[in-house]
Amino acid sequence: MKSQEIRQKFLNFFEERGHMVVPSAPIVLKDDPTLMFNNSGMAQFKEYFLGNAKPKSNRITDTQKCLRVSGKHNDLEEVGIDTYHHTMFEMLGNWSFGDYFKKEAINWAWELLTEVYNIPKDILYVTVFEGSEEENVPFDQEAYDIWSTLIDKDRILMGNKKDNFWEMGDQGPCGPCTEIHVDIRSAEEKAKIAGRELVNGDHPQVVEIWNNVFMEFNRKADGSLEKLPAQHVDTGMGFERLCMVLQGVQSNYDTDVFSPLIAKVSELTGGKYTMKAKDDEEEKINIAIRVIVDHVRAVAFAIADGQLPSNNGAGYVIRRILRRAIRYAFTFLDKKEPFIYELVEVLSAQMGAFFPEITSQKELVKNVIKEEETSFLRTLEQGLHLLDNVIKQTEGKVVSGVKAFELYDTFGFPIDLTALILREKGYELDEAGFDAAMLEQKTRSRAASEVSTDDWTVLVSGNVEQFVGYDQLENEVKITRYRKIDSKKDGKLFQIVLDATPFYPEGGGQVGDTGVLVSANDTIEVIDTKKENNLILHIVRELPANVEGTLVAKVDIDARKQSMANHSATHLLHQALRTILGTHVEQKGSLVAPTHLRFDFSHFSKVTEEELAQVEAFVNDRIHDHLPLVERRSIPMAQAIAEGAMALFGEKYGDEVRAIKFGESMELCGGTHVGNTSDIWQFKIVSEGAVAAGIRRIEAITNKAARQFYAEQELTLKEIKMVLKNPQDTLKAVGALQDENAKLKKQVEQLLKEKAKNLKGDLKGQIQEVNGIAFLAVEVDLDASGAKDLAYELGNEFSNLYVLFGSVANDKPMLTCYVSKDIVESKGLNAGTIVRELGKHIQGGGGGQAFFATAGGKNPAGMAEAIAHAKDYLK
Repeated sequence: MKSQEIRQKFLNFFEERGHMVVPSAPIVLKDDPTLMFNNSGMAQFKEYFLGNAKPKSNRITDTQKCLRVSGKHNDLEEVGIDTYHHTMFEMLGNWSFGDYFKKEAINWAWELLTEVYNIPKDILYVTVFEGSEEENVPFDQEAYDIWSTLIDKDRILMGNKKDNFWEMGDQGPCGPCTEIHVDIRSAEEKAKIAGRELVNGDHPQVVEIWNNVFMEFNRKADGSLEKLPAQHVDTGMGFERLCMVLQGVQSNYDTDVFSPLIAKVSELTGGKYTMKAKDDEEEKINIAIRVIVDHVRAVAFAIADGQLPSNNGAGYVIRRILRRAIRYAFTFLDKKEPFIYELVEVLSAQMGAFFPEITSQKELVKNVIKEEETSFLRTLEQGLHLLDNVIKQTEGKVVSGVKAFELYDTFGFPIDLTALILREKGYELDEAGFDAAMLEQKTRSRAASEVSTDDWTVLVSGNVEQFVGYDQLENEVKITRYRKIDSKKDGKLFQIVLDATPFYPEGGGQVGDTGVLVSANDTIEVIDTKKENNLILHIVRELPANVEGTLVAKVDIDARKQSMANHSATHLLHQALRTILGTHVEQKGSLVAPTHLRFDFSHFSKVTEEELAQVEAFVNDRIHDHLPLVERRSIPMAQAIAEGAMALFGEKYGDEVRAIKFGESMELCGGTHVGNTSDIWQFKIVSEGAVAAGIRRIEAITNKAARQFYAEQELTLKEIKMVLKNPQDTLKAVGALQDENAKLKKQVEQLLKEKAKNLKGDLKGQIQEVNGIAFLAVEVDLDASGAKDLAYELGNEFSNLYVLFGSVANDKPMLTCYVSKDIVESKGLNAGTIVRELGKHIQGGGGGQAFFATAGGKNPAGMAEAIAHAKDYLK
C-alpha cells in the first residue's frame, strides 16, 4: 500500500465517523510563545483543550507536520543512528473535544488497524496506565476492560507514568494514555524472545505506532492534578512507522516515504544505501544518508512555512539541523560541494499533492538550502585550518576541550568532526573539558531565560473575553483572570486577561499595544500585550489594588496610530513590489512597530535604486489618493481568496477571515490599520538588503518618523552649507572639495612611500639572525598600507624573514606581521597566530594568513610589550 493511500484511508475512516478533516497547521508556530514548532498533533488545538476557544467541530481528524528537535521532545541526536526517530514526521490524529471518550477511541483504533489496514492481530500489543500512587491516579480499569474485549489479555501490558501518562508540558491538560505497539520481527526472532518483553525497550522492530491520550486532568503549577470540566481524546499515530508496517519492511527508511530521497542521495554522492550493513563502514554511510534524507524534509518544510535559517530562535534550530546533514555528508560521503538542495525537487514530487506549499515555494527552498550549504562548507574548511593550529600548539596527545569548545562555539565547527579528525591524526580530545565548557554555557543560557508561571486565578469563569480594539482605544473592563510569572531576565511580572480589551496583542508582525489600566486608586502600566492559547495577555509589573473592580483600559494612542500607519504601508508596499518586480514576490516576514516597518520578501536579485524609487513612488501615490479602508471582519476564506485576497504562506487561517482592502490591495490580516491611506502621510524607504538566498528586506518609515527624517535631512544640509561657507551651488562645492582631497591624498601616499623607502635602509641594519631566521620587531611611524608595503619590500630581499611592525594612527595601535613563506612550513611560524596572541597586549585582536596578518587594538601603551614578546616565537 503506497504512503499516499495509507494517509488517505486514515482521513476517510474518521471522516465517515463524523470527524471534520482539517489541514495541517504550519510546522513553525509564529504566535505561540511556549513553542517554536508544532511538536505534536495536538499543538494547534491547545486552546480547545484549555477551554479558551470553541472548536468548529467536536470531532476533528488531520495529519500534522511535526518537528521534534528542541525542548522536552528532542529526538535530534537519535535521528539517523536508529531507523525510527525523525526530526520532521507526520502525526495522523483524531480528536474529540468533550464528545466521545475511551470506548469509541479504542474500538475505532482497533477497527482501523485490523480491518481496514489488515494488520495481523497477533503482532500487536497494547499498554494501559498502571496507575500512580504519588499522583493519586488509579489504574485505568476502563481502558483495560475495553481492550479485553478486543485482544488477548496477555497482549495487554501495564505502562508506567513515564510511558503511559501524557502531558502537554509542565502545566496544562494531561491524562493517562493507551498505546498500540507492533512487533514486525521475523518468526525466528519472535521464537527467541516474546514481543511483550521488548515493548518500550527501544527495539527498532518493536515500536509504538499509535497513542490514544485521554485528557482528564489539568496539571497545576504546584504539580498537583485537578479534573478538567470536560473529557477529551487526543490521538497520534506515527505515519512513517505505520507505512513501515503496512509495506512489510524493517525500517521507516525502507518505505516509499524515504526511498526516492535515498535513491537521489546515492545518485548524487555515490554512497550506496544497504538495508543491512555488513560492517562499520557501510553502517556509517547508511547513517549519513538517513540523516540527510530526514533532515532535508524538516528544513525544506520549515522554510516553505516561512522560517529561514538564522543565528537565533527557531531559525537557529533549522540551521543546526541542516548543518548536521551537511557535516555527515562531508565526513562520511566525502561530499565537499552543495547537493542537498537538489533533493527538494524529489520532495516536491513526492509530497506536493498533499502539502502544496512544498511545490509553490520550491525555488525559494532550494536557493536558501544551497546558500546555507555553501556557507557552512566554507566554515568547515576554515575550521579544519584552525584545528590544525590547535594541534600544532598542543603539547602531548590530548587536545584541550576548552579549545575544541571555542571552535564549536565561535566558528560552528562540529565537535564530533573535531573528535574524528583528532583520532585520525593520533590525538585524543579532552571530552570532559569540552562537556564542562558546554555545560557552563548552557547553564548561563538557561538561567537567563528561566521562567516560572503560577496558575491562573480565575475571577470570571467561561470564555467571555473579546477584543474590541478595532473600534475602540479606551474601554471599561474587568479582569477575568491573572497569574504571576517570574523570569531571570525581567523579574516578577503579571499577566492579566480582560473581558473586553482594546489592546492589540503581538501577532502578524505587529508589536503588541502598550498603555495603562486606570482605576479610582491607581494607574497600572501595560508594558506589552501578547496572545497565548487564544487569551490576550496584558503584561504589567503590578496588579491593581482591587482586581475585581472596574478599570478603564487606555491604549497608547500615539504608538497605536504609528503602528497602524506602518501596517497599512506594508500592504501597499507588498502591492508595489508585486507590481514593479513581478508576481513572484511574496511576503516572507514583517515587523510593524510604532517607529518603523520591516518587510521581507522573495526576490532573486538586489532591488536597484531605480526600482526602489518606483516602489516608493507607487506607495506614496496610493497614500496621496486618499484610499479608504474597506474592512470585512468575517468573510469565508474561500470567498476572500476568490475575490483576490492575498494569503501568506506559513500563516494559520480559519474558515472565517478578516480582509483588508485599500484600492486594489487586498490581504487577509488581523492587524490594525488606518481609516484612510492619507493617514500614513508619507512613505520613505531607508534600507534594502539581503536576508538569505532569494529573500530581500526593506526597512521603511512613515508618518511621524518620516517627518522627523526629512527635518533631520534639511538640518544636515543647512550644516553642510555653513561648513562650505554657504555656496550658491552646494553640490558643485562638495565635488570641488572631493577633487582637492583626492589630489592631496595622492601627494600624501607618495610622501609615505618615499618615507618607507628611506626607513627601509635604516631597518635593514637592525635585522638580527636568531636560530637561522632574519628577525626584526620595531615600532614604525607608518599607516597600515605603508607598514604592509615596507614588510613586503623587506620580504623580497630576505627568504627567511620574520618581521613585526608596531604603529599608532589616531591613537589606534596596530601590529603588522610578515613571515617568509619558506619558513612558515619549515619553522612552524604563523603570522595569524602571532598577531592574535600579541594583540592581547594592545587590547585587541586580528588575523590573516600564515605569512601575513594584522591586529588592531585600543591600548597604545601596550605596544612596547607586544614588540618585546615578538622574539618569544623563535625559542
